[in-house]
Amino acid sequence: MTRKSIATASINRESATALIAAALGAAKDIGIPAAVAIVDATGYLRAFERTDDAPFLTVDVAVDKAWSSASFGYPTHVWNDYVSNDPKVAPLAYRPRMVAVGGGYPILEDGKLIGGIGISGGTYQQDQDACVAALTALGFELPA
Repeated sequence: MTRKSIATASINRESATALIAAALGAAKDIGIPAAVAIVDATGYLRAFERTDDAPFLTVDVAVDKAWSSASFGYPTHVWNDYVSNDPKVAPLAYRPRMVAVGGGYPILEDGKLIGGIGISGGTYQQDQDACVAALTALGFELPA
């Protein structure tokens, strides 16, 4: 009989909340207010936190960065080149939740996509640096 299902790995609550703490620590070290979102492998919100001084717009941006990075397993900063340089991919830039700016990374374990992290509050580079610091601190893989 042919299988009609697939096994799906997803980030657990403990790891999601640990990533939130690591990301907020990295944002503090960088000197930025931040909203941090963790989504599971299907793009649904798993954990979220925002510093008191983070503007309210950072909430949706962080969630959408996490969603964007989990959608195909690419960091959000690479999407800008994809949508700018490939006319076949360019229409993705108009998807309502797609964010093509740094600050979102896929969460990878043993080469498998298990979620996404999104950080918003600083410049795209600061948000990106905070993602890398949090993922590295917890031993997650960074995409090649």
